Amino acid sequence: MTKTAVLIPCYNESKTIEKVITDYRRVFEHADIYVYDNNSTDGTDEIARKAGAIVRYEHKQGKGNVVRSMFRDIEADVYIMVDGDDTYPAKDAIELARLVEEDGVDMAIGDRLSSTYFTENKRPFHNTGNRLVRALINQFYGANVRDIMTGLRAFSWDFVKAFPVTSKGFEIETEMTIFALDSNMSLAEEKVEYRDRPEGSVSKLNTISDGFKVLRTIGTLLRDTKPFAFFSWISLFLLIVTLAFFIPIFVSFLNTGVVDKIPTLIMTGMLGVMTMLCFFTGVILTSLRKNQKHEFERDLTILRQQKETRKTFEEALRQTRGEA
Repeated sequence: MTKTAVLIPCYNESKTIEKVITDYRRVFEHADIYVYDNNSTDGTDEIARKAGAIVRYEHKQGKGNVVRSMFRDIEADVYIMVDGDDTYPAKDAIELARLVEEDGVDMAIGDRLSSTYFTENKRPFHNTGNRLVRALINQFYGANVRDIMTGLRAFSWDFVKAFPVTSKGFEIETEMTIFALDSNMSLAEEKVEYRDRPEGSVSKLNTISDGFKVLRTIGTLLRDTKPFAFFSWISLFLLIVTLAFFIPIFVSFLNTGVVDKIPTLIMTGMLGVMTMLCFFTGVILTSLRKNQKHEFERDLTILRQQKETRKTFEEALRQTRGEA
């Protein structure tokens, strides 16, 4: 039987957490429902426990820290992660779980942006930020992901155990998407309904500060996963600046035989060296990145073998206890 785990990261969601747990319990009767409380001060953990969830704690603040603990601690075949703010109906998670369980998808994404998000969400800067992040990632990675930052996803065991969480906060969704694209994990998207938070429930996302963190994460991951493209663009910019300063000096030298603006010429020489350094940095890092991908595939194979060995051992142990 497939083991399903519903993961709910929470910070001060006392207004909604009971309904979320009840709804997901109704839809996924045999699933284990985990609520990871992230220093809530409004009794979220007690409400979740009374509603029947398995409550655990992550004291390092930030959604990324919570996801890291969830992924490390919990063993399942299918993982469903949903926000605790009651913005995603439980019925929409059924298809996402099916995509992982039956179709072998590594990450199934609940697409809000093609559904009701823009009419339900009353924060215009959030809408703009979602569009910007989507455009940047799809452009850089040649993808067509419709919703990068959704709070409803389903994952395979392979994805959860192979994903190295480095983000601390809300940029975790961006990191997960980029990891899946860069690691050639299989993705699927399904339209899901989105409803705005009920009255009295407050978003923890800061549009400005968290928006900058997401953009910084994109830049960092682009540097790490596509170093040739990243450093080539920098070297191209430096080359243009170098030529803009050097060409007038060179034309003047051809006309007069005299080198004017010696300090500027020295500066252009330094810029030229920096241009070459950036370009070859990208070349070298691309070669190293290729080796990292080979190691990732080997490590993933080892993880799968360990999982099968553990399942075989547990099954043999159950049979032995049954005979006894």
